[in-house]
Amino acid sequence: MVGLAGLLADEGRLSAQDANAVDPLIAKPGHFRGRAKHVVHLFMNGGPSHVDTFDPKPMLDQYHGKPLPTSTLRTERKTGAAMRSPFAFQKYGQSGIEVSELFAKTAAHIDDIAVIRSLHAEVPNHEPSLMLMNCGDGRLSRPSFGAWVNYGLGTENRNLPGFIVMCPGGYPIVATQNWRSSFLPGACQGTYLDTNHTDIDKLIANIRNSRLSLVDQRRQLDLVKQLNVIHAEERQHAPLLEARIQSFELAYRMQTEAAEAFDLNREPKHVREMYGNGTHGRQLLITRRLIERGVRFIQIWSGAGQPWDNHDALQAQHQKLSGDWDGPIAAFLTDLKQCGLFDETLILWGGEFGRTPVAELPSLSGRDHNHYGFSCWLAGGGVKGGVVHGATDDFGFQAIENPVHVHDLHATMLHLLGFDHERLTYRYAGRDFRLTDVAGHVIHDVIA
Repeated sequence: MVGLAGLLADEGRLSAQDANAVDPLIAKPGHFRGRAKHVVHLFMNGGPSHVDTFDPKPMLDQYHGKPLPTSTLRTERKTGAAMRSPFAFQKYGQSGIEVSELFAKTAAHIDDIAVIRSLHAEVPNHEPSLMLMNCGDGRLSRPSFGAWVNYGLGTENRNLPGFIVMCPGGYPIVATQNWRSSFLPGACQGTYLDTNHTDIDKLIANIRNSRLSLVDQRRQLDLVKQLNVIHAEERQHAPLLEARIQSFELAYRMQTEAAEAFDLNREPKHVREMYGNGTHGRQLLITRRLIERGVRFIQIWSGAGQPWDNHDALQAQHQKLSGDWDGPIAAFLTDLKQCGLFDETLILWGGEFGRTPVAELPSLSGRDHNHYGFSCWLAGGGVKGGVVHGATDDFGFQAIENPVHVHDLHATMLHLLGFDHERLTYRYAGRDFRLTDVAGHVIHDVIA
């Protein structure tokens, strides 16, 4: 059989037929030596306000309660006067980057963070913006970023999923579409965990077999595999069947390692105290343990639905949400550095879009969706720290300096993982598809 590396070497792609002939999760190199080996996506679903977190706009103080002096862009809902930020900004680190008090603990690491203030998406709606951020397309069924990374690099640990999704309390908007594999091999898709649960049997459903021992389960799986092989031989192309077989095998192997990986009581007391007792602290400590065990892509959501979608009472809600995240993020960054994992872990913080600098009517208490310009940040994994890339206008409405489309963000992250985003492709239905579609440029200014 032709080796997987050989198949990839020519043009960086596998056909759907070739992919079925090899193990889609075998560990393999990228197109060149990448700086990052793992990705952690901290997803603030719902859309955090950039002008209240990482993009200070003093002009909003001057025009608070008044119409903006420039013509405003069209918003999804009715909006009115400018709304100043209720939160104070100050400079942090040697770089002197301004960050809101909402993320003061995270800001202690600002010299290791690249803030992108000119990100923009395509429409001001959650569903297509989530799909764009996660799958590179806001309309059609496409593989998720995590699936592409697992397809391209494979996994370093066959006893755990290569792509794990944690969201406490249930699914975010559009649910499992956010971590689908689509036409990529099914083994590349995300495995969802409801991290509201701390009991391993509830966190990972059916992790233990109450009736059969591991030996008996192995005999049972071997029989099922033999029957499936016979079934597959009668069909030239059965990726769903192959994905089902691999899922059975993974579920069996997880019994030997998952319980230990998710047992936070194995961590020293001072480490658990550093992360705190909250859900996000627990999720991030689990994440560090998963990175240590070779899990390739981990996505952590704020919660079910769209928690950051604060159309009113933004001050109280953003304060609560950031309070739940700020300390754990700072602890996570500190812990990665102490464990020697920071330089090989690429971290993305952000939502599917930002929020308007003008208030949503009828009162000055909340903000509408804003896809014209918003912020995210990157850290670790070859990112140049202590830099700001791009800018929105004086009020934070639209990206005007070095605009960064979501395709550019994806291209940059793939570059840090060792991929030319134009060559990481998969042939499906007569076309070579990629995460960045037919666009995307690497942002070299944020690469160390």
